[in-house]
Amino acid sequence: MSAEEVAKAFVQHFYQTFDSNIEGLAGLYSPNSMLTFEGNQVGGMEQIMNKLRGIGPVKHDIKSMDVQPSSDSNAIVIFVTGSIKIGGDNPLHFCEMFQLLSPGPGAYYVHNDIFRLNYGL
Repeated sequence: MSAEEVAKAFVQHFYQTFDSNIEGLAGLYSPNSMLTFEGNQVGGMEQIMNKLRGIGPVKHDIKSMDVQPSSDSNAIVIFVTGSIKIGGDNPLHFCEMFQLLSPGPGAYYVHNDIFRLNYGL
């Protein structure tokens, strides 16, 4: 699969799972994964999942996705923009960047995840 195909499949899976079954995201992170959420950094699958669970029920609407191969041939960088409803409130604009690493053929995990709300747009 090309980087673009991997990114499209990942983004669709990630946000559908986040919106419907957050526990399903655990397998996408590793003990070495890092999440920066609104400037707060946590590391490892357990801490990342605790942070994501703490957000509460969400609904994402993806507006755009950009993808680039990384300097490592086994890595992909993905940048996503869209809106998010948290707990049924009004939607807020967000952007999120992922770096996926491949430990083997056809397998990827989220090594880096950076999330920011975009206020005042």
